[in-house]
Amino acid sequence: MPMDTEILIPSDEPVRLLNAVMEEMDYTKLMAAYSELGRIGYPPRILFKVIVYANMRKIRSTRKIEQACRENINFMYLLEGERAPDHNTISRFRRHYLPNAIEDLMQQLVKGLMEIGEISLADGAVFIDGTKIEANANRYTFVWKKATEKNREKLHEKMQKELPGLLEKLGIKCHIPSEIKAHWLKKLRKRLCRMKLQREEKFVCGKGHRKPALQKALEAVEKWLEKEKEYNQKIHICGDRNSYSKTDHDATFMRMKEDHMRNGQLKPGYNVNAAATSGYILDCYVSQDRNDAQTFIPFLDKLQSRYDIQRVVVDSGYESEENYKYCESHEQLSLFVKPSNHEQRKTRKYKTDIGRRENMAYDEQSDTYTCAQGRKLCVAEVKQRKSSSGFPIEKTVYQCENCADCPCKDKCIRQNKRCKTPLEDRTKRLEVSKYFAAQRDQMEEKISTEEGILLRVNRSIQAEGVFAYTKEDLDFRRFLLRGIEVVSTEWYILAMAYNILKLHHKIQTDRLGSHLIVPSAV
Repeated sequence: MPMDTEILIPSDEPVRLLNAVMEEMDYTKLMAAYSELGRIGYPPRILFKVIVYANMRKIRSTRKIEQACRENINFMYLLEGERAPDHNTISRFRRHYLPNAIEDLMQQLVKGLMEIGEISLADGAVFIDGTKIEANANRYTFVWKKATEKNREKLHEKMQKELPGLLEKLGIKCHIPSEIKAHWLKKLRKRLCRMKLQREEKFVCGKGHRKPALQKALEAVEKWLEKEKEYNQKIHICGDRNSYSKTDHDATFMRMKEDHMRNGQLKPGYNVNAAATSGYILDCYVSQDRNDAQTFIPFLDKLQSRYDIQRVVVDSGYESEENYKYCESHEQLSLFVKPSNHEQRKTRKYKTDIGRRENMAYDEQSDTYTCAQGRKLCVAEVKQRKSSSGFPIEKTVYQCENCADCPCKDKCIRQNKRCKTPLEDRTKRLEVSKYFAAQRDQMEEKISTEEGILLRVNRSIQAEGVFAYTKEDLDFRRFLLRGIEVVSTEWYILAMAYNILKLHHKIQTDRLGSHLIVPSAV
């Protein structure tokens, strides 16, 4: 007998909150992803609610979602009397239709939380953190860009060495370029095939037969052409990266923190950045870059185009001269970042290290440093270089006027195994980026204020709490899909599930409207 599933569901069940929130959304952009020809096989609104609720219950496999729709009463409640969708239907919806509208749906959820006062960018701040999550790719299918370029150079050397002899046997006179490319090999192959037809020469195969010179040359050219295409394709797929996986070309090999053997390994993965505020995920950014510092500017541009952000709090992994410059050019944006040497500066070893620039006296007028022995370090040169992202950096090099017979030389000059110059002949040198050093000193004072301490405490609670909850409680440690577009969709679905669970928890614990956690020590 048909039964009313709503009667059997408790009033404080999260599925009721999910259904109420999802019913208020506008699905126009999601419907636009479907073709105007024919009819829609299954209501997209219901499929979306089912997928988000499945992520709330740690179910991400489409077959298990299909099984839950047939057996779980909460899923039946979301289906609204519809039949259980097939796993292929769920997979097509998640992979082909949802990526076009998932960011719009996420913004609607965040704006809805703003309207009810749960998210306040004026009272709170935006806390950004990143983590590396393993991709759905085999571990040992890596392709390294430097190794590929090296193999291509070896191939070119081999061709330059063997081609003249092969062509000389055939009586072919042609200019061999200094850099042999694929299009030149194609022309040569076409010329050899034409020669085969003109001579009506028969090629042999199998053991016990000697191949004619023309066959050897043609086979060698075809083999080289295939290798050249392979190396070019691999370098093209890498792009600006140094590696990729053969089973997921968008995944980059990164060193993960955790492993089942508790040791770090290079695994294919994605760098996931999340912006949290008032305990909720404001927005996300999935990147192929291994360095958090290079994801800061594109993520912040994305956030500023959607929301009015005033304060941004990040950890030391995002500190760089380029990021300092970016925040300085945006006057409405206040940055709080812990310098990478913040904890190190508190130690006695750091404070007593006479070789560090921070422990030397600086004279601003003469632009010189004075070491522990009272000797001057003057400006020797100014270096101009670029970071890995292409940002220009200016560094001033200071060199000691006389380091001979210095009793503290072994403590002042750091030992370097790569440097072949003996310590007696070396001179103390310092490379200083004046802008970066000034910004770091200002930031050290800024984060030591009462506001800075409060925001740093909340960053560790909110931003890092997002990844702690998603990894431990929601058991999300590896992506299920392949490709950066669908991987981003998968993470946005999880972010929406996280926000609804967070809202449900705040309702149950009567903590609605709280934005910053004020510890008793502050």
